[in-house]
Amino acid sequence: MTMQIPLNHFEQYVDETILKRGLKYFKTGLVHQPEEISPGEYEAIVEGTEDYTVKLTLKNGVITEHVCNCPYDMGPVCKHVVAVIFYLQQDELGLTAGKKKTKNKTPAKRKTITEQLDELLAKVSHDELMQFVREQALENASFRNVILSSFVQHNTNESKEVYAKQVKSILKAVSNRHGFIDWSSSRLVNRAVDNLLVSAQKQMDRRNFRSTIFICAAVMEQMTLALQFADDSNGDIGGCVEAACQMLDRMATEKLPEETRKQLIEYCFTSYEKQVFSGWDWHLDVLRLSALLIKTEEETVRILKLIDQEKKSQYEMEEAQNIKYEVLLKTKDESVAEKFLKENIHNSNLRQKAIEKALKGKEFDRAISLAKDGINYDMNKKPGLARDWYDWLLKIAQAQNDTEKIIEYARFLFIDHFNNEQDYYAILKEQVKPEQWNTFIEAVIQDISKRNRWLDSGMIAQIFIKEQWWPRLLALVKETPSLNTLDAYEKYLSKLYSKEIAALYADAVLNYLKENVGRNYYQTACRYIRKIIKLGARDIADEVVAHLRAEYPSRKALMEELEKV
Repeated sequence: MTMQIPLNHFEQYVDETILKRGLKYFKTGLVHQPEEISPGEYEAIVEGTEDYTVKLTLKNGVITEHVCNCPYDMGPVCKHVVAVIFYLQQDELGLTAGKKKTKNKTPAKRKTITEQLDELLAKVSHDELMQFVREQALENASFRNVILSSFVQHNTNESKEVYAKQVKSILKAVSNRHGFIDWSSSRLVNRAVDNLLVSAQKQMDRRNFRSTIFICAAVMEQMTLALQFADDSNGDIGGCVEAACQMLDRMATEKLPEETRKQLIEYCFTSYEKQVFSGWDWHLDVLRLSALLIKTEEETVRILKLIDQEKKSQYEMEEAQNIKYEVLLKTKDESVAEKFLKENIHNSNLRQKAIEKALKGKEFDRAISLAKDGINYDMNKKPGLARDWYDWLLKIAQAQNDTEKIIEYARFLFIDHFNNEQDYYAILKEQVKPEQWNTFIEAVIQDISKRNRWLDSGMIAQIFIKEQWWPRLLALVKETPSLNTLDAYEKYLSKLYSKEIAALYADAVLNYLKENVGRNYYQTACRYIRKIIKLGARDIADEVVAHLRAEYPSRKALMEELEKV
């Protein structure tokens, strides 16, 4: 998900190093004037090692989308995006670009790209446009693929093979002489194939389902094969397969023409039988998809036969059981599905369904029994799953309005702190009598302390924050006053204890530089020195700087960074 950034305060949302690099790019005039594609949508070229394209979307003063086609993936925002933001904010910030400085500070508003295109297309003749499209399609494979897949309804030779050929051409274009696709090329594949998937979605929106099936099937098959000779560490190629599979899944929920339903279910059955996606999650996904589509007795027999085939792993077996249960519910008498559920109750998903059903029917004793049996069965090998059953015990107690049990289970789950299905602290505060609360929560703090886990101090700190016990929070922070700890709790303590926090930051910075050497570390230390100044402790900051100058005079990079404080 794209990090949303308020335009007027974007500096607070960007890593300082990236911020500086983006500013340098802007000041040296490497940002071409952004084009407004449509209201609030901007596109700009930023010169760098290569020319990179940045796209930004602005809504109500907030950057809601930001994309750059550079290979940077070390953080949510790259320097090219920041450079474009500086360009858009140059008037407010009083900045000017080196090479591209203009005389008019506020130039007249330009037409958006959409407006320019509409105006141009109104003037271009049909023959001129046809000639242009023909020439571009012959010269540019990506453009050709977009054209062919966007207007498939007019192609009488349309088939899965047509699209498979397009995907193969994309893969071939970026593979090296050994046929391998490296990490950066995988990203290029993702962008090119995404154009095909956009076309598939358009065809589905037009209810041209046949074309959507052809495109998605071709993408799934060819990209699965590509995973064998590609570095997909970023998930670009596998992501395309998942996106195509999800599109077919959405299609299955539509009211499909019978011919389309048969076409899709036959594809799912056949690809599963031929093990086309064996070894990947989508192998079971096509089986699950076929379960959504079955209508006839023949189809039911066929899918049950496939489900009952021996599975390669425990995971596959349990997923197949989940699918079979849904098929039985859909096609058989309820008693058949219930019998299957009981026979396979150690399947966690089926156990959950059984508990949900019992709870809905107010069969509380049965629901409790199922949850407790799950705890006993999973505690040793799957402790995380066992805690889920404790959460179900809490939900059952809540349904029964059993205050004692609610407190018991919520307390256990809060202290355990493994998986916060609910806000256990809020539940406890609501259930425990106010006059008993302080005694109760102090006992909880004691129990947490005894566990001696690395995250326990953080849990105790959160209690202090919720209760607004600031002196105790300060004392806790003083026990382990690292930069990370101070960062986490400064906002709660700085108003009351600015001097104390500044002093703790000072000690933490000095200790940090005893252990770390290098410009990146020096920049981090100086960032915290500036925090000390913001806390109103300029004197403490000056002492830290003086100490560092005296202690490390030979660290030239450190001296340079201290000059910037």
